[in-house]
Amino acid sequence: MALIENIIKKIMDNGVITSKEQLSKSVYKIEIQSEAARTLDFVPGCFIRLGVGIGQEASSKKDMVRSYSIWGIDKDKNTFSIAIATHSNGIGAQWAKDCMVGDTIYYKTKRGKFTVDNTADSYLMIGDLSALSHLYIISRYLSKDKHIESIIYNENITELYADIDNEKPFNFYSIEENNLKEIISKIDNVIPHLKGVNMAYIAGDSRICIAINNYLRKELKWETKQIKTKPFWNPDKKGLE
Repeated sequence: MALIENIIKKIMDNGVITSKEQLSKSVYKIEIQSEAARTLDFVPGCFIRLGVGIGQEASSKKDMVRSYSIWGIDKDKNTFSIAIATHSNGIGAQWAKDCMVGDTIYYKTKRGKFTVDNTADSYLMIGDLSALSHLYIISRYLSKDKHIESIIYNENITELYADIDNEKPFNFYSIEENNLKEIISKIDNVIPHLKGVNMAYIAGDSRICIAINNYLRKELKWETKQIKTKPFWNPDKKGLE
């Protein structure tokens, strides 16, 4: 795997971990300083491919790289932050537990389509622990006049941490993994509060993303362009599969 590691290092930007903070039992906030941050064409909702398996006994390239949302960025200091949930116990989770301040990291920025969009009047944010930092930054960059409803869930509600500015703008619920019935019940409760043009951001467990997308389109007759989804993980897959 040495050849793949060398290629990754050449094509990726590099940075140094400047701080590491445990936010809850299974979530770490990691701040990275990188010269590439200053010139980054940053759009709220973009993410990085992070080389977490470099130097480890990874069996393939997909086991060496994981994707993490940019939670906050300070171009004046050339720094950005990510939040990593470790409940999966995969290679990325192990990296988050083991990494230390001063470590060199390798990453590449990606934009995707799950980014901030200010064209609606009301927003519905739905996600689990894995999606929280991403939904936080989307919310922070929406215009102040936007109406936001939220359903952020985790079986252990104490794992749901505050935003990077120590605010908690979302509604937290104790809901076990993949409990679609309860999540839809919460959706039905908040839908009447949405006014004007609506948009939904749905992220986290891929099974939930698909099911809620279908519910909004088929049962509530939302248009496809009103719904943004981002599967962050699937219990039957790992890494870049």
